[in-house]
Amino acid sequence: MMRKLIILVLAAAYLSSLPASTLQRLSLTDMIQKSSMIVRGTVQPGTSPALRGSIIYTHYQVSVTTAYKGAPGPLVDVAVPGGVLNGMQQPVSGAPTLSAGRDCVLFLWTSKTGLTQVIGLSQGLFTVTTNAQGQVVVSRGAASEPMVNSLGQSVSDTNLQMPLAQLATQIQAVLSGGSGQ
Repeated sequence: MMRKLIILVLAAAYLSSLPASTLQRLSLTDMIQKSSMIVRGTVQPGTSPALRGSIIYTHYQVSVTTAYKGAPGPLVDVAVPGGVLNGMQQPVSGAPTLSAGRDCVLFLWTSKTGLTQVIGLSQGLFTVTTNAQGQVVVSRGAASEPMVNSLGQSVSDTNLQMPLAQLATQIQAVLSGGSGQ
């Protein structure tokens, strides 16, 4: 029991000393091209934490309503880095926040080991809402974590908002070989 406690204390000390995330800013075209799947769906209630190596992932089930890229099934398991497992909390700066019932568009990539994640952490999660004019829009706030461009230069992120129909058109343009922007 004492050995387990020491290991938990050491692990907590190590995790708390990890530096904050620095994200590479991805353009919408980058996310479209690099994603293995792009889906619209609803986050289902309930999560399940799992340990992969030294990282805790929280798994969410997303009920797919529209597939813009890829061929997902009716449910997609999305793993988000960070979470709580066996009483140990592991926060990950920049990780997206998925909430049960949330209607969203997710830009996803699947690793060689089969783990499906949101591309660019919070950059690849867009909330779907209806504006005052009755138009369905997607939006995401600017990431608050430090960001760099593809050359490693420090840059700022911006809020993104557009009609869902415009996003769908951009996705199709990029996938068909156009720039989409």
